Amino acid sequence: MVVERKFISDSIVKDEITKYLAQKLSRAGFSRIDIQKTPMLTRITVHVTNPGKVIGRGGETIKQLTTSLKEKFDVEEPQINVAEVQNPMLEPRLVAKYIANALERGARARSLLHGVLKEIVDNGAMGVEIIATGKLAAKSAQARSMKLMYGYIPKAGYVVKLANEAHVASYPKYGAIGITVRIVQPGTIFPGREIKKAVALPKSIEGAS
Repeated sequence: MVVERKFISDSIVKDEITKYLAQKLSRAGFSRIDIQKTPMLTRITVHVTNPGKVIGRGGETIKQLTTSLKEKFDVEEPQINVAEVQNPMLEPRLVAKYIANALERGARARSLLHGVLKEIVDNGAMGVEIIATGKLAAKSAQARSMKLMYGYIPKAGYVVKLANEAHVASYPKYGAIGITVRIVQPGTIFPGREIKKAVALPKSIEGAS
């Protein structure tokens, strides 16, 4: 029980730090964080599209972030490392933000989600899930949910953390839309489960552009 409480507590802290850094580093193209605790320090790796904006001139920005994490979240001896995102289409937060911005510009939800899922799969993802919930059509339409899936997405157990996940809100003129994106990275190994071959895309998605 003590281990379970600690696991939950660590997950909550990671979520709070993620939200904080997502706000602070939005211009740096913030994607996600990895946290690794050692006896000496807490190593926090920040994945962004523009590392220079995290480091800042003379390292000033990264120093301020380090101090903030220590004071706001009681992180013991934080050390921030910066990693550049190599493929934005495999990063759930960046994909979700892309969808959110496109919806706010008036894109049609169905064709948009189909096209995005296909592009993620084309970039090698082993599993993808995209969920959009809210006013997905004209302002007179009722709120509804649209879900697209491909490949293997774990739903229970500790392997759930092997799928990267992000939640973003979009605000088109006709109402708010919640967007969830889950992606299993290429080469991910699930203990006790063998994924022998890629799953064929449905024809409705295969023809998306």
